Amino acid sequence: MLLDQVFAKFIAKSPVSVMARATLEYALQPKFLDDLFEQHAEEQYTRTLLFSTVVDLLSMVTCNIHSSVRAAYRASPEDIAVSLTSVYNKLNGMETNLSAELLRAVFRQLQPVQRQLGGTLPELIPGYPMRILDGNHLAATEHRLGETRDNSAAPLPGQALVVLDPSLMLIRDVFPCEDGHAQERSLLDTVLQTVQERDVWMADRNFCVLSFLLGIARKCAYFIIREHKGLTWKSAGNPRSCGRIASGRVFEQRVSVLNEEGKRWFLRRVVLQLDEPTRDGETELALLTNLPPEAADARRVAEVYRKRWTIETAFQELTQALCCEVKALCYPRAALFTFCVALVAYNVLSVVKGALRGEYGTEKVQEEFSDYLMADDIARVREGMMIAIEEEQWAVFGTVTVEELVEVLRQLARNVRLSKYKKCKRGPKKPPDKRKYNKKHPHVATSKLLAGRREKKRSKKTAPKLTP
Repeated sequence: MLLDQVFAKFIAKSPVSVMARATLEYALQPKFLDDLFEQHAEEQYTRTLLFSTVVDLLSMVTCNIHSSVRAAYRASPEDIAVSLTSVYNKLNGMETNLSAELLRAVFRQLQPVQRQLGGTLPELIPGYPMRILDGNHLAATEHRLGETRDNSAAPLPGQALVVLDPSLMLIRDVFPCEDGHAQERSLLDTVLQTVQERDVWMADRNFCVLSFLLGIARKCAYFIIREHKGLTWKSAGNPRSCGRIASGRVFEQRVSVLNEEGKRWFLRRVVLQLDEPTRDGETELALLTNLPPEAADARRVAEVYRKRWTIETAFQELTQALCCEVKALCYPRAALFTFCVALVAYNVLSVVKGALRGEYGTEKVQEEFSDYLMADDIARVREGMMIAIEEEQWAVFGTVTVEELVEVLRQLARNVRLSKYKKCKRGPKKPPDKRKYNKKHPHVATSKLLAGRREKKRSKKTAPKLTP
């Protein structure tokens, strides 16, 4: 094993911290990052501050090890030979294409590791690689820029389209956009350039655009996309019942659409009539697909679409377990770079979970393991671990092969006590009580309320029991 005696205490107390750090060292090797910068940077250049140093600095913020860029900078002054202002200038000018390439390059690094760990999830449609597409609008930043200080409107730093591989549970691609007001559909032409033969693209109705659907079909790929009312189609057959799935009855109909040249394209329209309405009050979901029936019948299409929420869960984990948005970073490029570094951190944690799935089983880890508790443990242990273990001893993971890293992660996974990271499952939410408001008494003393509660309990105990 590559880990010597100095790692022993951390392996015993927090093996997931060692797993995360080892995977991070493997994925974010300084030379690899600096070469990536030289290949893809178009406007920026390296004078003193290396791209690898910026990524390392920001990774400590996104992993909640430090609360801000300033705190991370002050914690390691000997490693950064430029001023804090220079660091911010570098972040504010970080090109969006470079941010995206960082995520793509790390995905290519981690993909074979995840596969060899044996922690991949079953393919939703065997033989058809699934791609789940969704958009994420970055939250409003603070009013730090001079142009925003006298305006109460929330300053939006941008948005991004994200592509998840649900089998690997890795974010494989991102398409950042600096315009926070731009429609998600305006980025679809860029997405189309990445479509590969036999891919299945799954997305919500925001992406139900005829040019996007037919663009996927022209590349001999497939889609399962929820129908948007703005898309015009014509019936090419009567709806027929296809049975039931857990959430309702399924119907299928053959429909046709016209491309810009007036040529007809035939699609399958799958309708799921829900037993219970959605939170928006909708009673049915209509899906459009060009998958052949032998690959997925109507019921399978409806069941697969329910997995679209996997990417929503990934966004939730980004928000809860990682810091994917720093409100103090107001420049769009800095905000989008932070988001992409958080996506990288998510992929690293996903590899750790992949090792645990390979060791303890997919169902147990998916149902019981808490990403939030794992990330919290890593953040708490990291500083002490980095003090106790010299940087040079971690550097070995930057030179290991995929097979060697997989073996290390498997051995570390055997030391993880899953009960330490068990999810706390809450019961069903109760409807809130209707509150009364008395303008004469806008405040209440909590101690008096508790005293009243105790008095009621005493009254019940001392009240005489009525005999029948």
